[in-house]
Amino acid sequence: MKVILHGTRGAYPTSTPANQKYGGDTPCIEVVHEDERLIIDAGTGIIGIDFDKYDPKKRLDILLTHLHMDHIQGLGFCKPLFDPNREIHIWGPGGSIYPLQTRLTRFLSPPLFPVILRDIPSQPKIHELGRSKIEIGSFKVSSAFIIHPGPTLGYRIACGGKTLTYIPDHEPMIGQLELYKEDQWISGFDLAFETDLLIHDSQYESDEYMKKIGWGHSSMQICSEFASRTKTGRLIFFHHDPAHDDDYRTKAFESFMAKNSFDFPIELAVQGKEIEV
Repeated sequence: MKVILHGTRGAYPTSTPANQKYGGDTPCIEVVHEDERLIIDAGTGIIGIDFDKYDPKKRLDILLTHLHMDHIQGLGFCKPLFDPNREIHIWGPGGSIYPLQTRLTRFLSPPLFPVILRDIPSQPKIHELGRSKIEIGSFKVSSAFIIHPGPTLGYRIACGGKTLTYIPDHEPMIGQLELYKEDQWISGFDLAFETDLLIHDSQYESDEYMKKIGWGHSSMQICSEFASRTKTGRLIFFHHDPAHDDDYRTKAFESFMAKNSFDFPIELAVQGKEIEV
């Protein structure tokens, strides 16, 4: 199984020269196994995917963690959606008083977007998920609600004997600075437990997090402690703050690593990087 990082920024895209090293597009990853592919999140990173690699006769599945703008900004510009011969399935969180299709239509309709969802040529099929287990080809997908404002899912993908956990926007606990002592109270614990690769929100440094408790994001410290508690094999710091240029992010990461020691590798997400799981 291979993971391609197409968008690694959070909140909003940025294209300044100072944000090119780690990438300026908002969240989107692609999971590949042989000739099968999944897309998770549809931030602006989805626009850069080479869909010529996709067999047009095969269905395309897009999994959304939640409907904040940075995770759906690229959906209306995903070229396969406008191919009437494509079979497209969009999966996303239930848990709202409004159906997922209704919530997506609010974005994919004027004045925010010129084409109404129901008029998109591929007529994508919309599916709601909660604490769910589904199979898409060779991929076994587990989803669960995690702590973040609005209904938000984390995903665990199993394929070929390996596992990937993707939780890009997440605050594992509510109203305190440390993880709960009991594993069952830690948001997302089961999704990440003994995963081979964890891609996780690490937007803040610890001092920043102190000012933004309850916003639904994690610090590098909390992210790493979460990975340690869940016995993660490898950790990718994800959802870079667009207000932090690459130099700032690099220095913050190096400072954090110099002060801490974990028994698994940790690295910063780099847009365009391909990771073998």
